[in-house]
Amino acid sequence: MKKVCVITGTRAEYGLLYWTLKALRKEPAIDLQICATGMHLSPEFGLTYQQIEADGFTIDYKVETLLSSDTGTAIAKSIGLGTIGFADAFQQLQPDVILVVGDRYEILAAVTAALAARIPVAHCHGGELTLGAIDDAIRHAITKMAHLHFVSTSAYQKRVLQLGEQKERVRVVGALGLENIQQQLISKANFEEKIGRPLANQNFIITYHPQTLSEINLENQMTALFDALDQFPNALLIFTQPNADHQGRQINQKIKAYVLANKDRAVFFPTLGSEAYLTALSLVDLVIGNSSSGIIEAPSFKTPTINIGDRQKGRIQASTVVNTPPEAKAITKAIKQGLEMIQDNSIQNSKNPYEGEHPSHLILETILSTPLDNLLLKNFNDLNFSNV
Repeated sequence: MKKVCVITGTRAEYGLLYWTLKALRKEPAIDLQICATGMHLSPEFGLTYQQIEADGFTIDYKVETLLSSDTGTAIAKSIGLGTIGFADAFQQLQPDVILVVGDRYEILAAVTAALAARIPVAHCHGGELTLGAIDDAIRHAITKMAHLHFVSTSAYQKRVLQLGEQKERVRVVGALGLENIQQQLISKANFEEKIGRPLANQNFIITYHPQTLSEINLENQMTALFDALDQFPNALLIFTQPNADHQGRQINQKIKAYVLANKDRAVFFPTLGSEAYLTALSLVDLVIGNSSSGIIEAPSFKTPTINIGDRQKGRIQASTVVNTPPEAKAITKAIKQGLEMIQDNSIQNSKNPYEGEHPSHLILETILSTPLDNLLLKNFNDLNFSNV
């Protein structure tokens, strides 16, 4: 049996991995191990490791990383704590390969520990760009430390190859999160019960993460967002909590204060859970903020996304995404543009560039068919730059 250790640190990341975890658990030739870390273990972020267990999975190891601060210094220390914790986890679990998603700093810690322990790494969602966040550099660093690559589009496959990876180790599988759309969503009535109020005639879901490489003043960013939302006084505003990134707690405080001042039309949740969040994407009029879910998942529901600022800059986007700088007038204009897409029905002709066929099956098939004994040995695939 191949021991496959899956690392997950956030509610969103676990949602992406859900069907792959199910496929790995079902396969007799796989011994599935799960390490929970990061925000999963924090009361502030909803102790979302409990959702993993509620879904019937066993968590084999918990790695604490978060400090009670989100400064750059604290995040650097969290990476160090994570590296130490994952060193202990891998020594105990002895996995044959670890499977990770994306670009977060706790995943960098896990991959660093795996590199030192000579454990092969399978990496999902490499080759993408998020130019407004430190995640961008972390993602590319993980690509160079990984040995198998599962990318969401052919364009991202080319970028992974540009980083020197071998073509036979890079497979296009589509975006993992879109497989969740195939599951049964909860009903509108159950969603309204979940959020504690009925939906309005107009509904927005808002997730705003820090732009960790941005020089834009956070106070100005949040004021611009709230001023724009105030232009739509009849809309129900559903806020979800930002990630544990630099300045994330400040954003969280400002959102809570705004919701408290507008409790007749605004609600806030540390986490909705995967089913309820995807249901929200299917029911609301607009997705607003700078979350990757607005770029990757929302287009499959034909729901317009108002993408604010540079956090997601560089990602391939569907025509349903409206980009705007973090300025009140520009955000207001973008919201109106998104609503117009719905009114003129033009959104129905849009296509999601991230859609693939059963990513979990392709990932399982690749892990099963790939010999792991020589996987650590990588060649650097030099490209021909004679015309540069």
